[in-house]
Amino acid sequence: MHHTIIAAGKPALKYCKDGTAEYLKRLTRYGKYELKHIKDGSSEDVSKRHLEASQGSIRIVLDERGEQLTTEQLVKKISDWEMRGEKRATYMIGASDGHTPELRDSADLVWALSPLTLQHELALVVLLEQLYRVATIQRGEPYHRV
Repeated sequence: MHHTIIAAGKPALKYCKDGTAEYLKRLTRYGKYELKHIKDGSSEDVSKRHLEASQGSIRIVLDERGEQLTTEQLVKKISDWEMRGEKRATYMIGASDGHTPELRDSADLVWALSPLTLQHELALVVLLEQLYRVATIQRGEPYHRV
């Protein structure tokens, strides 16, 4: 499965840039993971860009109002999508104003990384870490030893 992460704006904080680069590098061993940055703006503009960029894929909207998943539940969801023959999954991180109801309603999954509202750069690093963790679990690799 091709995983695309679409984030509004580019990371400006050093630790986010470093974390993003590190997890993207690690993920290259496990398949196709692509990070795209779209222009930041109002929630309407950003959500419209997310909708256009995610056509034809499983849509995962990251939003604090979404479903909270354990890592094991996330592994099961991704594995189920792969078993159904889904080719693409798109994970969408919005700007500071969040997502529109239209984008959330179009999602296959609205996922809350935490009950806390996370700054969008930090959410990107957490998402990439979880995708890396899922990939190692699917391969049967011990994450803590990689």
